Amino acid sequence: MSDSHDPEGTRRDFLYYATAGAGAITTGAAVWPLINQMNPSADVKALASIRVDVSGVEPGTQLTVKWLGKPVFIRRRTEDEIQDARSVSLSELPDGTGRNENIPDSDAADENRSLDAAGEWLVMMGVCTHLGCVPLGDGAGEFGGWFCPCHGSHYDSSGRIRKGPAPQNLPVPVASFVDESTIKLG
Repeated sequence: MSDSHDPEGTRRDFLYYATAGAGAITTGAAVWPLINQMNPSADVKALASIRVDVSGVEPGTQLTVKWLGKPVFIRRRTEDEIQDARSVSLSELPDGTGRNENIPDSDAADENRSLDAAGEWLVMMGVCTHLGCVPLGDGAGEFGGWFCPCHGSHYDSSGRIRKGPAPQNLPVPVASFVDESTIKLG
């Protein structure tokens, strides 16, 4: 008489499944610390949103703050700087994209890069889009904005790339006025 239930096959199957399960658990336990270390640290999470007092920033000057481990330029522009930036034709710009997280899918017109309707306040990440250097400000470069001396990228008074190897405009982070003298980043 032949038994259709083979106890040896069942034991072998059990050993295969048990070994595979133990291997999966061991692999998961070994890989988890590597994956977990890529999460943002507590200090970065704490700075996900900051408020910056801009009451002391005079027209024609800028304030640099550190947010999420990177410099952020907050510039209060003069009427001349605003007029110069708004007189530039989009066809003259190497990067015609606004790169403004507050206004997705916008073009690089100055109106789409400033924080307020008047164009007085400009908030940008202070990291060159070529290799991540920090550009010099206060009217540096050929276009009266920022200049990255490492490789010669020139940005205008609206933070748009005008000359040099940088491929993109300086990005505008999520920012808004909380009140007359406070800007919230993030």
